[in-house]
Amino acid sequence: MVKRGAQVLALIAGFCVGQAVAQEPFYKGKVIKIVVGFSAGGGYDTYARLIGRHITRHIFGNPTIVVENMPGAGSLISANFLYKAAKPDGLTIGHFIGGLFIQQLLEKPGFEFDARKFEYVGVPTQDHYVTAVSRASGISNLQQWLNAKSPLKLGGIAPGTATSDIPRLLISALRLPAQVVDGYKGTADIRLAFNSGEIQGLNNAWESFKSTWRQEVESGNVIVVLQHSPTRHPDLPNVPIDVDFAKTAEERKILQVGAHSLGATARPFVLPPGTPKDRVQMLRKAFADTMKDPAFLAEANKANIDITPADGAQLEQNVKEVFNLDAALIARLKDVLK
Repeated sequence: MVKRGAQVLALIAGFCVGQAVAQEPFYKGKVIKIVVGFSAGGGYDTYARLIGRHITRHIFGNPTIVVENMPGAGSLISANFLYKAAKPDGLTIGHFIGGLFIQQLLEKPGFEFDARKFEYVGVPTQDHYVTAVSRASGISNLQQWLNAKSPLKLGGIAPGTATSDIPRLLISALRLPAQVVDGYKGTADIRLAFNSGEIQGLNNAWESFKSTWRQEVESGNVIVVLQHSPTRHPDLPNVPIDVDFAKTAEERKILQVGAHSLGATARPFVLPPGTPKDRVQMLRKAFADTMKDPAFLAEANKANIDITPADGAQLEQNVKEVFNLDAALIARLKDVLK
């Protein structure tokens, strides 16, 4: 009788251990890697590291978060890696520039992913793009620039990034005297070239200017001359919007589609295709909860980083809309951004 009782107790104990193992959080003891498609020190890297410091508290199991930089081809290398090589296990999150989605639509070479098959986690902010020049350029407003006899050199990363694409749209639609110099690994590298006088300006998110170009902005060495969004940013009430200078309806449409639409999808956090849906939902919720976390918001505020998030479902919808553009407009964009 005693022996049988011991056997029953052993079975119960084994069952309880099995249940405990079965209920062990997937992310407990795991490492989540955030792969950033740009060099360290730029805006994308800054957002990824800030989120990485806080999101673990909102993931059941509290995994370790590490950030890995994988720059190259305007973050295309990292996007291709996420699609083709990263395991779809919920342990690798990509953070590359959303402008690549339009580049895929335009059938640019080198794309080895289909944006419609990624799993979307969310965006921390919806970028407000602006074009700025250096004080040393002698340009203080757009009209003065339009009348300039020599083009200004603008730093760019690669096609698919706002640093490269928006200036080309301005050159085509507004006949802006500018020359895009591609090849920088990130906006941190462009900042070094800007400060050394190698280039005279760039297009960048105002959010990045405020956080990673703080010294240049506060010293007045960065002069914002144009905004690329439907409305003016509250920080820049006296800076005009690009369509204010468009002379035809087609020019306005090119700027609205090619420049204004980039902001909502500019900073996606993305999972590889095939990631289990329960882990997708878990990370979506953790991301959304992080965006409301008082400690996260306090650190973002201290670093002068804007947080205007969109959740994974909204980001996924915004990406789908990119692929529903009018065929004639796609053809014109292909011509401008070739």
